[in-house]
Amino acid sequence: MTTGQAVVVGATGTLGSAIVTRLTGRGLPVVAVARDAEALARLAAGESLITACAADIADDSAIERIGAVLTGPVRIAVFAPGLGAHGSVDTVRPRALAEAAEIKLGGLVRLLRAVRDRLTSGSRFVAFAGSLGAEPKPHTAVQGAVNAGVFNLMRQIADRYGPLGVTTHVIAPGPVDSPRLRELVTSAARERGTSVDEVWQQYEREPSRGALPTVAEVAWAVELLLDPEAAVLHGGVLTLDGGVRRGIL
Repeated sequence: MTTGQAVVVGATGTLGSAIVTRLTGRGLPVVAVARDAEALARLAAGESLITACAADIADDSAIERIGAVLTGPVRIAVFAPGLGAHGSVDTVRPRALAEAAEIKLGGLVRLLRAVRDRLTSGSRFVAFAGSLGAEPKPHTAVQGAVNAGVFNLMRQIADRYGPLGVTTHVIAPGPVDSPRLRELVTSAARERGTSVDEVWQQYEREPSRGALPTVAEVAWAVELLLDPEAAVLHGGVLTLDGGVRRGIL
């Protein structure tokens, strides 16, 4: 049994819901945060360990909304909202960059403000920043630019909270076999004037292990951070891509 409670932002997404399942499976109560109250109700149905918190992490009101439902120390806070904007610098709406930054950069700070008074020595503060932040692709202008900012911001949080015993962790999945990747592939195929199958096969060939990471594998990495030994990973990046990257992040 793991003591304390967890907070998961983006809890109703494909990855977020898998993370919630892993954490509750460890006996950890989870405050599940998302904008869609109905989706949250479905996620929490029949599960006494889940507390639904309807909040828009792109708005400052989320700080108070999340803080109001916390009841004890926060063992782990996980920031896992997704971004929906696709396209290259030639096609993406310029405003989409600011909107995405409001979610992933402003939202990261809002989560920190909501939980910081409940973080204790041994707490984990975790953010997802896809590998596109380090190795962008031409059709992912928004994801690449904004996730690069997450890497930077998490380093700053690490420097401030590490001395307090709070460890920070960035999880950087590569392309994950998921509905979101299929949306991105469809958008890329449309912009390139090629087939969806051709783009998908390009992604499938990238991991040296011969398979794209799965949502379940990525969610497992969050549960791993609950182990006491995971403190040694403070300030680092967990790259989960099945062998796509050749350099060091």
